[in-house]
Amino acid sequence: MKILRYIPLFIIILIVYNMMFLSGVSFTCTDEPIFEIPLMSKSSLLVLPGDFMLILSILVLYIEIFRATRTSIASIIDHSLSLLTFILFLIEFIVMPGASTSIFLIITLMSLLDVLAGFTITLSTAKRDIAVISQ
Repeated sequence: MKILRYIPLFIIILIVYNMMFLSGVSFTCTDEPIFEIPLMSKSSLLVLPGDFMLILSILVLYIEIFRATRTSIASIIDHSLSLLTFILFLIEFIVMPGASTSIFLIITLMSLLDVLAGFTITLSTAKRDIAVISQ
């Protein structure tokens, strides 16, 4: 079960997006809302499928950046799998017609940010560890 810790969470976002798309959900502003949140101003917030995916992706990005702060040999595996996930996002964005939306582009850029943050945090942590050891 330790292997589940290394699976990038953005692969779940990719799977959910594809399942929603294949089930006929549109990610445009004209789509039906998934749910409605009543506000104190007597109006309500309509959450569309694209909005839902962006909210979910932001939460996943936070968790992934937090996970990037781990320092171990296994973090290299995690970063490599995150890079492969970004490549899957990029290929799907370029090739699949259902992924050519601004929502998917933003999620793809979040996946890229996960990769860049992971490697940057790991390298800066490694530099700090080397500086402490050499003193």
